[in-house]
Amino acid sequence: MAKSVGKVKKFNKEKGYGFITGEDGKDYFFYYTALNMTGFKTVDVDAKVEFVGQDTERGARATDIDVIKDESKVEEPAK
Repeated sequence: MAKSVGKVKKFNKEKGYGFITGEDGKDYFFYYTALNMTGFKTVDVDAKVEFVGQDTERGARATDIDVIKDESKVEEPAK
């Protein structure tokens, strides 16, 4: 499946779920288990993410979520 890009709209660390607003303007629900990372799984609001969107009986859902690192904030190594 092709991945979509969006931003985290809301994430509740205590309850382990949140919403992503896709580039298509649709809101996608997700559980923390859909985050592709090790350790404590959490994500910041407004983080740019790549995900697989699915339409389910209960609404739009995001799975296979990867946080996109902001390359502009990466510091250049000292020379």
